[in-house]
Amino acid sequence: MKLPIYMDHLATTPVDPRVLQRMLPFFSEEFGNAASRAHVFGWKAEAAVEAARQQVAALIGGTAREIVLLSGATEANNLALFGVAEAYAGKGDEIISQPTEHKAVLDALKLLEKRGNTIVWLPVDGQGRVDPDDLARAIGPRTVLVSVMLANNEIGTLQPVAELGRVCRAHEVLFHCDAVQGAGKVPFTVDQAEVDLVSLSAHKLYGPKGVGALYVRRKGPRVRLAPQIVGGGHENGMRSGTLNVPGIVGFGEAARILIEEGRAEAARLRALRDRLQAVITTALAGVTVNGHPEHRLPGALSLSFAGVEGEAIMMAVEEVALSGGSACTSATLEPSYVLRALGRPDELARGTVRFGLGRTTTEEEVDFTAERIIAAVERLRALRRG
Repeated sequence: MKLPIYMDHLATTPVDPRVLQRMLPFFSEEFGNAASRAHVFGWKAEAAVEAARQQVAALIGGTAREIVLLSGATEANNLALFGVAEAYAGKGDEIISQPTEHKAVLDALKLLEKRGNTIVWLPVDGQGRVDPDDLARAIGPRTVLVSVMLANNEIGTLQPVAELGRVCRAHEVLFHCDAVQGAGKVPFTVDQAEVDLVSLSAHKLYGPKGVGALYVRRKGPRVRLAPQIVGGGHENGMRSGTLNVPGIVGFGEAARILIEEGRAEAARLRALRDRLQAVITTALAGVTVNGHPEHRLPGALSLSFAGVEGEAIMMAVEEVALSGGSACTSATLEPSYVLRALGRPDELARGTVRFGLGRTTTEEEVDFTAERIIAAVERLRALRRG
C-alpha cells in the first residue's frame, strides 16, 4: 500500500490509464480542429468527436444528436437553467428545485431570482430526499422547469428521479437533472427517468477535467434552449467555441469503460463502503451516518462525529485525502448547507468527514483509513475532555 491514500473520489477522479492512452494522439498527431471541414486533419478530429459523442450518449441512453459538448458540468447546469428560463419566458417564469443541489445550480437559480424569475424550493427529508407528492403540489401554471439532481455530492443520497420525472411529464413541465455524481454508477437512463436535460462531467468518471456535456431531449418533448455562449454556431448553435478534442475523446472512452464495467465496480465499492462504515461505527459511539441508508452512491460515505471538528480529524489523518463536504465549498468554514437542510445541528455538521471511494480504492486502504480515523477521533475526544 502506497501513501498518501486518495479517499476523495467525489471531488474528482484520476484519469484512467486507458482514457489517457486514447487521448494522447489528439494532442500532437491528430491535432486538427473538429470544425475544419476542408482537410483530413479536421475530418479526423470531427470523426473522433462524433464517436465520443455517441459513447457519452450511450452512458445515459440518449442519442448522439442530443449531446451538447461543453467545458464541464457547471456550464451544463448554467446552459440548462438560463437557457430554459430565456427560451420559455413567454410561457412562465417559475422554476422548482431543492436546497441540497450543487452550488452550480443553486447560484444560477439565485441569479435568475434576482433577474425576476420565481424560484420554489422543495423541502428534503432527514436523509436528503424530495417527496414527489411535494413536487406535484408545487407545480403551478407558471412553472417551466424542475431541477433536481440524481445523486448528492456530499452525502451520496439518490433522489427518486423516475418518480419526479413522471410528475413533470404529467404536468408538461421540463425536468433537468444534474447527474454528474451518479451517471454510470447507478441505474439511470433518460427515458426511464423521463428527464429532458441532463448535466454530465468527465472528471467524475475517470476522464479529464475541463469537459462535460448537456443532454437536450429532441422529441417528446423537443427542448428549446437560448444559447449562453455565441460566436460561430458550434454544437448546433447551442454552444459556440472550438471543441476540446482530446478532452472529448477522453470523455467518450471514460463513458465506454463505465458502460462495460460500471455494474461490477458499483458492487465492489458498495462492499468496501459498507465495510468502512461498519468498522468505524462499531468502534466509535456518537457517529451519525448522513444520507439514505439504501438509496446512496456506492462509493459515498458521510459521517458526523459528535464532539469533534471534522477539520481536526482530517488534519490528524494527513496520510489520507478526505474532505468535509463539497470541494466547491471547501474554502468556507460555514457548516455544510446540505447537512443544514437535513436538519443536522451546526455542531454535528462541523464534525463531518466525507469519504469518496473509487476505482483505485483497495480493501487494505479502507482498513488503514478506518484504523486511522478511529484513533484520531478517540485522541481528539480525550483532549477535549481534558
